[in-house]
Amino acid sequence: MIDAFFIAGTDTDVGKTIASKAILNALADKGLNTIGYKPVASGSDETESGMRNSDALYLQNAATVEVNYDDINPYALKLPASPHIAAKRENVVIDYAVLSEKLALHKENSDIVLIEGAGGWRVPISDSDCLSTWVQQEKLPVVLVVGIKLGCLSHALLTLDAIKADGLEVIGWVANRINPGTEHYAEIIEMLETRIDAPKLGEIPYVPKVKRVNLGRYINVEPLLK
Repeated sequence: MIDAFFIAGTDTDVGKTIASKAILNALADKGLNTIGYKPVASGSDETESGMRNSDALYLQNAATVEVNYDDINPYALKLPASPHIAAKRENVVIDYAVLSEKLALHKENSDIVLIEGAGGWRVPISDSDCLSTWVQQEKLPVVLVVGIKLGCLSHALLTLDAIKADGLEVIGWVANRINPGTEHYAEIIEMLETRIDAPKLGEIPYVPKVKRVNLGRYINVEPLLK
C-alpha cells in the first residue's frame, strides 16, 4: 500500500483541493488513518491563530489524524500569487528540508499521507526552482487532477509528459467537473481515459458548495491500496 502520494493539477483552480478531500473521504470510509499535507500555499489569511490557508484547512478537517496546522501547512504565504512571488515579497525561503521533515513525521503517524501541490506541476517556489523538484527528491507517486474545461486535454497530456520525464509514476487521475455546462464532457473523458495510462479514480460532478459535503462516493481508492 502506498504510504504517501502527491496531488498534482493540470493548472491552478482545477480542483486539487476538491479531489484531495474526495480521496481523503474515501480513505476514511475504508477505516484508514490519513493526514492531508499542504506544504506550500499562497493566498492565506491572517487570523488570531496565525496565517491560515483555506485549502489547508479543508485538508486538515477531511483527514482522520489530528495534526497541528503548522505541520500541515509549513509555508502559509499571504499574497495570492505564484509561490515564488509571494515568498520573495514576504522574505520567505521555502526549504526542502522542512518539507521533508514534516512529511517523514506524517508518515510515522498515519497510514497514508496525501500531499496537495500548489498551482500546476511546474509551479516555481523561487527564482530558480519548482515544487516538482522536491516531489522528485521524495520519489512520490502522483495523482493527476484534471479540471474538465476547454483546453484541459492539452494541459493534461503535457502535464502527464512532464511528470513522466521527471521519472515519476502517475498512479491515478481524477476528473473534476468545474462547469456543469461544459460541452462534450463525455468525449473529453473518453479521450483522457484513452491517453492517460493510469486508472481513473473517479469523476467528481459539479456540486454546489462541493467542499462542504462528503465526496468519497465519487472515488475508487483501490488502486492506491495495492
